[in-house]
Amino acid sequence: MTTKHETYYVPAQSAWPIIGAIGLFLIAFGAGSYVQQLSTEQSSGGYILIAGIAVILFMLFGWFKNVIDESMAGMYSAQMDRSFRQGMSWFIFSEIMFFGAFFGALFYARMIAIPWLGGASNNAMTHEVLWPTFEAIWPLVTTPDGTTTEAMPWTGLPLINTLILVTSSVTLHFAHVGLDKAKRTQLIVWLAITILLGSGFLFLQVEEYAHAYNEMGLTLESGIYGNTFFLLTGFHGLHVTLGTVFLMILFLRVLKGHFTPEKQFAFQAGSWYWHFVDVVWLCLFIFVYII
Repeated sequence: MTTKHETYYVPAQSAWPIIGAIGLFLIAFGAGSYVQQLSTEQSSGGYILIAGIAVILFMLFGWFKNVIDESMAGMYSAQMDRSFRQGMSWFIFSEIMFFGAFFGALFYARMIAIPWLGGASNNAMTHEVLWPTFEAIWPLVTTPDGTTTEAMPWTGLPLINTLILVTSSVTLHFAHVGLDKAKRTQLIVWLAITILLGSGFLFLQVEEYAHAYNEMGLTLESGIYGNTFFLLTGFHGLHVTLGTVFLMILFLRVLKGHFTPEKQFAFQAGSWYWHFVDVVWLCLFIFVYII
C-alpha cells in the first residue's frame, strides 16, 4: 500500500537576503554618519541613508514579486501556508521585543535614573556631586549644560495622527471584510483609503519633526527626552513607511485580481502588521506624549 505525501516546495537559492542585508547596513551606517555630520558641512551620510532605503525598497519589491509568482503558480502547499503564518507571527514577536527595548529604556530613565539623580533612595550625595541643580521631573527638558527645550504636547499633530492611525485600522478591517465576502469594490475602496491615511500620517509626522526642530528646539541633542522621543517616534515612523509600502503592494495585487476568500494569507499578514503598528502608536502616544 502506497502512502501519499504532501509536497513541500523548496525555492531556489536567492540573492534577496544578502541584498537586504546590504541595504540595512547602508541605512545604519548612513543614519549614524548623517547624525554625526549635522553640525558640519559634510552630507555624505544622508546620501548613504537614501541609497540604503532605495536598496531595501528594491529588495522588497523584487522578493515580493518572486513569492507572488510562486504562489500564483500553485507551488505552495498547506504546509507552506502554515510556515508563512508561523514566520509572520515570529516576525511580529521580534518587533514587539524591538519596541519593548526602547520602551524599557524610557521607563528606566523615568522611573530609576531620574529619581536616582534627584537624590531619591538615599542618593543625596550623588545628587550633590553629579548635578546639584537637577530637578527630578519628566519630561526632562533641561540638559546638563543648561540648554532648555520644550516638550512636545499631545494635542495638535500627535492627536490628529492618533486619530488617523486608529481610523486606518477601521478602514483596513472594512477592506478585509470585503475580501472575505468577495466584494472587490469594497476591498479596493477601503484599502485605498487606508493607504491614503498611512501616507497622511507620515506627512504630518514630518511636519511635527520640522516644528520640533525649528520652533521648539527639540532635537536629538536635547538630552534623554529628545533621544527617547525621536528614537521611539522615528522607528515607529519607519514601520509605518514599511507598512504603507506593504499595503501598496497588496493594492496592486488586488487590482490584478489576486486573493480570494479562501486564499488570502498575504493580505492577512499585511493586516496583522498594520494593526500591530497601530497598537504600538497607541502605547507610544500614551507613554511618550501624554504621561
